[in-house]
Amino acid sequence: MLDRHLMPVLRPPLARAARAFVRRGIGADQVSVAGFVLGLAAVAALALGQFAAALVLILANRIADGLDGAIARQTGPTDRGAFLDIAFDFVFYALVPLGFALADPAANALAAAVLIAAFVGTGSSFLAFATLAARRGMTAEDYPSKGIYYLGGLTEGAETIALFVAMCLWPAAFPALALGFAALCAITTVSRWRQGWTAFTIRQGDMQ
Repeated sequence: MLDRHLMPVLRPPLARAARAFVRRGIGADQVSVAGFVLGLAAVAALALGQFAAALVLILANRIADGLDGAIARQTGPTDRGAFLDIAFDFVFYALVPLGFALADPAANALAAAVLIAAFVGTGSSFLAFATLAARRGMTAEDYPSKGIYYLGGLTEGAETIALFVAMCLWPAAFPALALGFAALCAITTVSRWRQGWTAFTIRQGDMQ
């Protein structure tokens, strides 16, 4: 919901940072891998109850996620880069709730499982739509720089980052935050199902 409004604001500073990386010969894929490693470290910090450290690592992961795309736009995007970006993102999103579950299984495990299931709904509907949209040559006007068709919704990247920040700041509130966000994810999933139902009802041959 917020991503399309934040992208124009974030793109200039990311582009400036990306130029420094390009000058040093650091590629987008290297940043993607480094960002994912930072994400794994964040999950380990969560499991150990080190929530302040986890917050810093989560934010570093998200900065790397934006930076790799900025580098790719300067050096030339690749299919491999687009694949790594989305594949790493979805694993990272699922691992953060797992980290909270490991930190306090009795209090957090059920809510974490519900949130991960909700992420499966949003992620699968997102990727299913993107796959068929690519087959039909569809483009997302609100997200022209994305490597695949980016289907928006109530819970996008910005909202998920805000959730993770809130969880790190108030870890005791994890169950309530997770269940509340899972409900919003369910709304996003159903809305994407509806969009897919509508968009793909028209036969591909009839679009020409």
